[in-house]
Amino acid sequence: MPDCRDEAAALNGLRRRKHKPEVRAGLLGESSAVLLLLGFVCLLWLLVLISLQQLVISSPGHFNALRARKHLEQITSVGPRTVGSPENEITTVNYLLDQIEQIRTESKTGPHSITVDVQRPTGSFSIDFLGGFTSYYDRVTNIAVKLEPKTKAQHFMLANCHFDSVANSPGASDDAVSCSVMLEVLHSLANLSTPLKHGVVFLFNGAEENILQASHGFITQHPWAQQVRAFVNLEAAGVGGKEVVFQTGPENPWLVQAYVRAAVHPFASVVGQEVFQSGVIPSDTDFRIYRDFGNIPGIDLAFIENGFIYHTKYDTPERIHTDSIQRAGDNILSVLKHLLMSDELADSSAYRHGNMVFFDLLGVTVVAYPARVGTIINYMAAVATVIYLGKKCMLTSNAASYNDVIISL
Repeated sequence: MPDCRDEAAALNGLRRRKHKPEVRAGLLGESSAVLLLLGFVCLLWLLVLISLQQLVISSPGHFNALRARKHLEQITSVGPRTVGSPENEITTVNYLLDQIEQIRTESKTGPHSITVDVQRPTGSFSIDFLGGFTSYYDRVTNIAVKLEPKTKAQHFMLANCHFDSVANSPGASDDAVSCSVMLEVLHSLANLSTPLKHGVVFLFNGAEENILQASHGFITQHPWAQQVRAFVNLEAAGVGGKEVVFQTGPENPWLVQAYVRAAVHPFASVVGQEVFQSGVIPSDTDFRIYRDFGNIPGIDLAFIENGFIYHTKYDTPERIHTDSIQRAGDNILSVLKHLLMSDELADSSAYRHGNMVFFDLLGVTVVAYPARVGTIINYMAAVATVIYLGKKCMLTSNAASYNDVIISL
């Protein structure tokens, strides 16, 4: 006859085994996980630090951040540049024209020609922004600079920035630094010894802050706009730091692929595109005008660091490191050179279809793949998750039933 004490001991042993926490092999302990996290944070910090430490190059055909910085300091020295003010319409315009003329004179013997046109368009347009409204503008200022081989070009890139600012800010990051970068990129391209395959229009527009008026005047009225096949827009949503690609398209995946191949210091995220185009952020850029009224694809880049001083009196040149200017200039110059030598620019319709998912890996490289591939990956991940959770629930249920049977015995 079985001993009752033996049965009780066996039952207690089963219960203890049932409630004993399961320790899985391969899981990190708390201290190891903390150390791993700290190591990852240190790695991120080191990569950011290294990415901003760039050599300033002064050779012809390369981007010179020191020269661009002088442009930045000169443009912002007049203070705020609101549309219609003498600082915006006269002082800044004259400075830009003087610098462009110097570049044209210096590169006169090279393989490229430079044509300058000051446009003062008048017009109106309706836009679904902040509830929707109609915007009317009268003789706003555009400085358009066309750089092309002396043998002439049929297809053009557009590089856009704006030199006006909000009323209370010197607008160093938004958007004087972009104008400075574009002046130096123009200088670098004009001094190339080998002619480019296509041309580029540099547009310094003087009315962006009062809701994108000058860009509309150019893309709908200027005769050069008919030859533009794609664009790069330089903007700011912060002050300094690294410029990020946060919008591309519509469609035309070849633009993202060009950035992936050519950018020296890539930094991009499709998340910014999803958030920005959702309307959650009450803001917009000239990207929208070129996309909606010009029906041309493009890349939108912006400085995003220190967003809390964006559009304030603290947006000054001192807050923009020369290394940030060098980084932006290296990227813009390399991407433009790649696009201006590409076959896609001449016939972009052949490469039009398909949106892209893109993101950088620690600022080292950019991963980009078609959105349809991303959809397949998401479905596969969802199915795998459901299967995993289903198996886990079944195993848990079977284990509980087994324990109940043993206990009942």
